[in-house]
Amino acid sequence: MNDTNELKNKTDEANTDLNKSVYKKRKYMTFKSGDEYFGLKIKYVNEIIQFQAITAIPESEDYLKGLINLRGKVIPVIDVRLRFKQPPIEYNDRTCIIVINVKSTVVGLIVEKIAEVVVIDDKNILPPPSIGRIDKSHQKYVYGIGKVGDSVKLLLDPDKLLNEEDLSITEALNDMDFDEEKR
Repeated sequence: MNDTNELKNKTDEANTDLNKSVYKKRKYMTFKSGDEYFGLKIKYVNEIIQFQAITAIPESEDYLKGLINLRGKVIPVIDVRLRFKQPPIEYNDRTCIIVINVKSTVVGLIVEKIAEVVVIDDKNILPPPSIGRIDKSHQKYVYGIGKVGDSVKLLLDPDKLLNEEDLSITEALNDMDFDEEKR
């Protein structure tokens, strides 16, 4: 009888862990860029930090704003608005940086403001439309449209936000450690 209870407890624990894992897979960090709201799977998000001073990288793409020092680690930051070919805006107290991990590379995304964390079931995710608004450059980064209540969120594929040249720069930077305490 004791073995049965022990087996039931282990099964319950495994189911709870599985449910937490499935629940986490459906969570999205949403943010605003222009008039639209975008979502990133929470599994990509390391943290959200306040906007801070950025060191520019000469002769880089306009959307690659530069580098920040995050606790001794130098990471590149990308302005999402510029990446999507939207007009630039002045950064303010709502502007923040979402630090994500893409293909084992840490990158910061400058966004206008964080909206919320939402849960979107797979059944509420539609493929992006193949007609209309094709001229929008950010469409190539969108893998789906998430229905959340009466609104929609454009779900981003973070792997497509960076091109191969961006990845080579960020991989090299991620391998470096600039902690002043070690100098």
